[in-house]
Amino acid sequence: MSASPGRIASKKRPGRRSDSADRTAASSGGAPVLIKTRGLTKEYDDLVAVDHLDLDIRAGEIFGLLGQNGAGKTTTILMLLGLTEPTDGAARVVGLDPSRGPLEVKRRVGYLPDAVGFYGEMTGRENLRYTAKLNRIEKDVIEGTLDGVLDQVGLTDRADDRVDTYSRGMIQRLGIADALVKDPDVLILDEPTTAIDPLGVSEILDLLRGLVSERGMAILLSSHLLNQVQSVCDRIGIFSAGRLIGMGTMAQLAERFGEGKQLLEVGLDLHADEEKARARSVLSGVTGVTSITDGARPGDPWHLEIERGADPATVRSAVLATVAAEHLPLTSIRAVVPSLEDIYRRAVARPGGSRIESRRHTPGEVPA
Repeated sequence: MSASPGRIASKKRPGRRSDSADRTAASSGGAPVLIKTRGLTKEYDDLVAVDHLDLDIRAGEIFGLLGQNGAGKTTTILMLLGLTEPTDGAARVVGLDPSRGPLEVKRRVGYLPDAVGFYGEMTGRENLRYTAKLNRIEKDVIEGTLDGVLDQVGLTDRADDRVDTYSRGMIQRLGIADALVKDPDVLILDEPTTAIDPLGVSEILDLLRGLVSERGMAILLSSHLLNQVQSVCDRIGIFSAGRLIGMGTMAQLAERFGEGKQLLEVGLDLHADEEKARARSVLSGVTGVTSITDGARPGDPWHLEIERGADPATVRSAVLATVAAEHLPLTSIRAVVPSLEDIYRRAVARPGGSRIESRRHTPGEVPA
């Protein structure tokens, strides 16, 4: 694909997608499924590293695979790339079987390992040029392609400096540029923000969101850093001991693992005890509010628990109407959902039966 200098084109080459991927898109009625596994399993002697994994990741989304080190995330990635064969089950990546066509999968998938390596005595541009030649990119478009990916990851100003002068965050961004050189449909990142300072982390997460928006690719992000996964991922799969024990959006995970509680956080500028007592009495009478918890310290917001099954938006509107009618000094109001840390802790603490159920597959069965 030819890319004009300063910007890599986001439009995909015609004919890139396989017939299998086209069928997946048509049957789903939405964005194509670019990563699909059914019953994917990897065993090492008595250790089950990945246990019957069912997964669908679509174009245009960032999917976070969350779990502690050793949970099976990297093993899953290796099977998706065709770097290790599954013991059971099957996978399709951009419509291809990684076990049977690993080289073609690698041409269509960009991969950033947790420990990316470059030649330190070479410049960033020289390292990318080397990658472009390995991927057999046509000579007359290499430089434009390099200019585009360097611009996209924010390294244009440092492209001609030696890599051994780069910070950890810059090396990670160069790694993403390296993965983008071949214009992939899927980007797989294994712990991309480990040991990076907060500013560098923010830059990389913003970059990933921009890639999905501009290029429409699918990104699989493997990490054990909960706040980063929560901030950038559209959907999250919680991995524990090789098993997928929860999957969905933050709202879906909160509903499943949030103990069924729905809360409104309400800030009120109250000082005298009489004011607080009146506010408590008034708010307790709002339909859908079952209990009120004061802030631990003066000035802290109150938490209003919403009746199970009630619509939080309706209760919030009723609270606002009551506050206005009673002239209470409202400073803030927002819905409170469990953090990903809370969700993760509750998910892994549940008995083993909480795993997402997946039907058993015959060996080698191909995902539909």
